[in-house]
Amino acid sequence: MKRRHLLGATFSTLAILSMPVFAETKWPERPVKILVSFPPGGSSDLVARMLGEKLSATLGQQFVVENKPGAAGTVAASALKAADPDGYTFMLSNLTPFNVAPVRFPDTPYDPITDFDHITYIGTVHLGLFAASSMGVSDLEALIAAAQADPGKYEYGSSGVGSWGHIIAEQFQNVTEAELFHIPYKGSGPMRLDFRGGVVPSIFDAVPQNLPAVQDGTAIPLAVTATERLSSLPEVPTFTELGYDIVAENWLGLSAPAGVDGEIKAKLDMALTEAMSLPDVQAQFDTWGLVREPKTSAEFEAFVSDLLAQWTPLVTAAME
Repeated sequence: MKRRHLLGATFSTLAILSMPVFAETKWPERPVKILVSFPPGGSSDLVARMLGEKLSATLGQQFVVENKPGAAGTVAASALKAADPDGYTFMLSNLTPFNVAPVRFPDTPYDPITDFDHITYIGTVHLGLFAASSMGVSDLEALIAAAQADPGKYEYGSSGVGSWGHIIAEQFQNVTEAELFHIPYKGSGPMRLDFRGGVVPSIFDAVPQNLPAVQDGTAIPLAVTATERLSSLPEVPTFTELGYDIVAENWLGLSAPAGVDGEIKAKLDMALTEAMSLPDVQAQFDTWGLVREPKTSAEFEAFVSDLLAQWTPLVTAAME
């Protein structure tokens, strides 16, 4: 009996020691806020709301989305930096406020690396060059030839000056010597409305939001900025496949103000990673064209830093 009691005590002790270190934290004890740097209805907003629902169910507190659009995402990122690092304010982070805006706007009031804890990488959407069917081009080379033959005649839209669409369009023109006339919009929503209405003949925009236009024949996808063909557009070549060194990805992740307790970050990362493994979430990611490649928190931190270095010369060149 004594030996059984001793073994039982030993196994109980081992079980306690093997439990995750965050098991003692009571977080979250009240609703948690997720900032989104875009208006309601966009891909970032939809991802935040879907994952927020999963986190609410798993962690027992509401995860509430708060939209803070404006100034290339710096409004939301600035609010995140100013928040108390107590584990109750996070942001669905993305490329523009962390890899583009700090270069584009030197007075950006935060450091994209040191002022934040980048906790969980969610996934990536890629950019595409889309032409209206009325433009009369069926492939990338046809558009390049037309733009080279008549510089400035053909227009393209982007979601704004300094947006990733604008920057990649500038890179495209540099490597192809095809001159297009830029029409910047205040967001991708108004741009897509004009594109589908025939106002602007081509756009550089995220792939997922343009899939309905591709399916109904309104938009012709000419190339994508992925490193390999996308499952959502398997017939569309990549720029690199066509001989142009143009690669771009708009990543999504969950970030916090610097200094959040490690146990909270570990608990959140585990819950979010489990949520993203659910079949319904994976199916929705596929529908949206969101490419998921798991990364640890340390890998995600390095990823954000590496992309800042990668985008700095591209943004600088677009500003010249």
